[in-house]
Amino acid sequence: MKKLLLFVISITLIACSGVKKTQEALNSGQYNLAMNKAIKNLRDNKTKKGHQKYVLLLEEAFEKHQQRELDKINFWRQDGNPAHLEKIYNSYTSLRNLQNQIKPLLPLPVYEQDRNAKFKFKDFDSAIVSTKEDLSNYLYNNAIALSKNAINKQEFREAYADFDYLLKINPGYKDAAIKMEEARVKGQDYIRVALYNATEQIIPERLEDALLDFNTYGINDFWTQYHANPIQNLHYDYEMALDFTNIFVSPEQVTEKQLVKEKVVKDGFDYVLDKNGNVAKDSLGNDIKVNKFKTVRCEFYRFTQTKSAEIGAKVSFTDLKSNQVINSYPLSSGFVFEHVYANHRGDKRALEEDLIQLLAVKSVPFPSNEQMVYDAGEDLKQGLKEIVKKHRFN
Repeated sequence: MKKLLLFVISITLIACSGVKKTQEALNSGQYNLAMNKAIKNLRDNKTKKGHQKYVLLLEEAFEKHQQRELDKINFWRQDGNPAHLEKIYNSYTSLRNLQNQIKPLLPLPVYEQDRNAKFKFKDFDSAIVSTKEDLSNYLYNNAIALSKNAINKQEFREAYADFDYLLKINPGYKDAAIKMEEARVKGQDYIRVALYNATEQIIPERLEDALLDFNTYGINDFWTQYHANPIQNLHYDYEMALDFTNIFVSPEQVTEKQLVKEKVVKDGFDYVLDKNGNVAKDSLGNDIKVNKFKTVRCEFYRFTQTKSAEIGAKVSFTDLKSNQVINSYPLSSGFVFEHVYANHRGDKRALEEDLIQLLAVKSVPFPSNEQMVYDAGEDLKQGLKEIVKKHRFN
């Protein structure tokens, strides 16, 4: 019984808290919040007596919200500024959507007053259609004017946004789709990518291809396009240059380290003789043996093959209109080839297990200088990607 009573009290407190928050939203003019809370609870169970307060709160919030929105629409219309058309259209649409949320709940009984909640629904369809047409015409003309008079790419992007919104609310409007694509093309930044080599080393062709394969970088955004293979007759806004300033490949080296190991190991056994010179027996009649030990020695030779490559580069962005470098970033990477093998002279029983395992490893050919530079360039690609991702042109 105690558990049941606590459960009932908890449910009651939660319900009261919900009503209180809805009332607070209503009192503070947050009508949408109040209505959303009320609708959510009534949708779960509209006939529940404990939800009666939500019915009254929804009724009051709807009336106040509708009147406030209609007052704002009336003000915007009297002001006569076509820039208000989007707000008017959104308000009408919002009012219609709200009515459509409430209609499935009807009727909503108010038990104590023996009536159903009243909602003064209005037909906003003709107003929405009319406003949408006015707004479409305004957006179209505004975007056309922006595109025609644009002096920078940002204005083309604003025109694109107007066309995009227009086609969302009014698909197929005039030639907006064609004009939007024209604005997109003119609003994009086009970056020409160039690779320069000021070193005496040859850059492997496959490394150059990997560095310039921007499709694998995932960095082209909507308004930025990088072209490693410039298109003829396309006006480029910027150049991104990757300058190799230093490529160093070390000589091939083999270093040797000698270890001398000694260990006492078991080396056969001797029979134990009795006092008569015969082989002694244990209680089971078996010959008694004792282990023999000896000290073994082994010379272990560990060889390490090493070769390294280092690349130094610089990434710079140039405004091709002013021919000024706007940003420059250093870039470097390296790669070390290392291979260990071994051989021995003497008794390998003197060696630890990890050294014995190395005896099975043989020397290998050193990688070519081209391969070393390519391997060093793998990290360079990641560094270049990070630079391009964080760089912004405007």
